[in-house]
Amino acid sequence: MSTAQVPDILSPAFAADPYPAYRLMRDTAPLIWHEATRSYLISRYADVERVFKDRNGEFTTDNYDWQIEPVHGRTILQLDGREHAVRRALVAPAFRGSDLREKFLPVIERNSRELIDAFRHSGAADLVDDYATRFPVNVIADMLGLDKADHARFHRWYTSVIAFLGNLSGDPEVAAAGERTRVEFAAYMLPVIRERRENPGDDLLSTLCAAEVDGVRMSDEDIKAFCSLLLAAGGETTDKAVAGIFANLLRHPDQFAAVRADRDLIPRAFAETLRYTPPVQMIMRQSATEVTLSGGTIPAGATVTCLIGAANRDESRFRDPDRFDIFRDDLTTTTAFSAADHVAFALGRHFCVGALLAKAEVETGVGQLLDAMPDMRLADGFEPVEEGVFTRGPRRLPVRFTPVPAT
Repeated sequence: MSTAQVPDILSPAFAADPYPAYRLMRDTAPLIWHEATRSYLISRYADVERVFKDRNGEFTTDNYDWQIEPVHGRTILQLDGREHAVRRALVAPAFRGSDLREKFLPVIERNSRELIDAFRHSGAADLVDDYATRFPVNVIADMLGLDKADHARFHRWYTSVIAFLGNLSGDPEVAAAGERTRVEFAAYMLPVIRERRENPGDDLLSTLCAAEVDGVRMSDEDIKAFCSLLLAAGGETTDKAVAGIFANLLRHPDQFAAVRADRDLIPRAFAETLRYTPPVQMIMRQSATEVTLSGGTIPAGATVTCLIGAANRDESRFRDPDRFDIFRDDLTTTTAFSAADHVAFALGRHFCVGALLAKAEVETGVGQLLDAMPDMRLADGFEPVEEGVFTRGPRRLPVRFTPVPAT
């Protein structure tokens, strides 16, 4: 395989724009041994789909023992078989169907409105700093019934966890900060969990404390680890998805006008953003056996880095993949996200349990932002720039609009 022409995933050139590198990988080096991360990089849609769906038991999440356990504790992501099925059955009902609609949609709507009311009268906002980074963390804290006064602390924790997960170069300070966060979060959450067991309410944390499947209940540590995971994964993906939708639409005025005129197009804009600029660019798995993929063979026990950002731009799967097009007909946007064609939320039994929550947050938030800023436009001279390697999105998104008083 030829890797000489492919920019290293830790290089400044790759961080500036990974998509040309992804194309080179798919075309010339679909399997690369990456020494710095001690992992095999795969970039073609068919290979990434195969790893995520894992119909033959070839791949595990054993890599999470070292990748995420130091910051979250042992989570549902690390479990397989019956243990995974039972834990998922304990947490999943809160994130789908009637619970999501009846209990949590009002929470989502209220938190979005409160953030927008803080700037809608001003005629200017940074959609990242004023809204996107705050919205999902506020929603999750509210869903769990945690104190709003602590939201700044939650945001600091989730930022530290995401930095740890994306620490591909092994920066010791980032690693130490992530491990400190685990200790701080446990010290905060475990007393709250114990109190909620004694005095349950109508919040998600109380639901998790009481949930039981086949006589199995979640331990305090299980619940703490799940809340930590929810805060980080739910915060980062929704944060970058909201910013990404607007960055993409503002660059494509005709499509932006179409979404403004027909809010039923928001799910299309969300799905295409997840394909075109996925918030999480890579997810790792571990090979359980020797596996042959495009470009060669991976030995048993190896870490495999699935390049979501590359798979989602694979021309063998998506027509004209480097074009943002909410009207494309080769991307499912109407069915449940578990049938999604993009791989932004993974696939198979470890498909993101919070995908429908993220979808509800994004569709609600985008709709409310469009209501508040119908003539939204980028600040003069500003061009959105994506940043990040493990997760990726705009760092800033300053917009201008005609002020609208709060209703």
